[in-house]
Amino acid sequence: MAVDPVILEYILIIASSARMLTQAARAEGLKPLVIDRFADQDTQACAEAYRRVDSLSRADITAAVEYFIERYGVAHVVYGSGFEYCPDSLGYLEDRLEILGNGADAFTKIQHKQTFFSCLNELNISCPSVSFTAPASEKGWLIKPLQGAGGIGIHRWHAEGELSAAVYWQRYIEGESSSVLFLADGRNMQIIGFNRQWTVALDDGQAFVFSGIISDSRLPDEHKVLVADWLEKLVPAFALKGLNSLDFIQAEGLCHVLEINARPPASMQLYDQDLLARHVRASQGELIDYPAVQTGCAGYQIVYALADLRIPKVFEWPSWCMDLPESGALIGAKQPICSIIAHAEKSQQVLEALSIRHQIIVNKLH
Repeated sequence: MAVDPVILEYILIIASSARMLTQAARAEGLKPLVIDRFADQDTQACAEAYRRVDSLSRADITAAVEYFIERYGVAHVVYGSGFEYCPDSLGYLEDRLEILGNGADAFTKIQHKQTFFSCLNELNISCPSVSFTAPASEKGWLIKPLQGAGGIGIHRWHAEGELSAAVYWQRYIEGESSSVLFLADGRNMQIIGFNRQWTVALDDGQAFVFSGIISDSRLPDEHKVLVADWLEKLVPAFALKGLNSLDFIQAEGLCHVLEINARPPASMQLYDQDLLARHVRASQGELIDYPAVQTGCAGYQIVYALADLRIPKVFEWPSWCMDLPESGALIGAKQPICSIIAHAEKSQQVLEALSIRHQIIVNKLH
């Protein structure tokens, strides 16, 4: 199901790290024009043209966006992760291009925590208790940034710690972190798959950073029905479009919503279903009946640096590595080095492969 190149030839891809969407666009026969913060080797290899920026703020992306519009006449944009920190930039993009995905208004409402959790309560959707003022007791609470992604900045709350104004508190629930990948057309939705995900503690202040995800959820059928019911309510409530994911946690036989990622998430690359083409069509109001032919299991994991390191001038990356930094790049401690992926028949085989491959990269570079 390829996107018709007569209708859509060039497409602007913009994200903090744009490799996943760039490869997906190229696989659909499109010519991706890319703006991101890293310009990794595999991003450059798939891009028709690219620009590296310091951030996704309007001030930092404007020159690159205007260049691509003037030079290539690009009229459509797909955005990925990173706009959680710069939601105002989406308003600028929406003024200049047709966004394929959630518009600036829908994305901003999802990101506004008071609005989001208030909506969950109105729709009778379970979530951990939240507070926008410091709780009376620090026991059992997490502190989270109001603007953030990938678990960055989440940690257990200690009352004596320094407090930023741009935070909120959420009850900690011990359980299994899960997500559901879905398509939406503003009113209706299609579930692509349920996933399990895990985090890594980089330090006391970064205790729940996204680390990996696998296309196997171990979710009981009744919980899948419950989550589907949640999505049936949430999609029209926020007019969600395109690819999104809902993060939730399972604990003691119950499920609780954590957040919605209102743009194509990392789990997109676990499924071989022409998802970028379906994202484009769903954004334009067309959900296509598509029989799933997924076989086996896939997993994705980020490799973080244990200490500062420099990528060797000559380094042979294994074929299962992605998001490859340029030769000679300096990677700071606790920053991502690269990503790895594994496929196998069973989830345990995938997890074992990811563990081995992770150690191979760490051993080679440290």
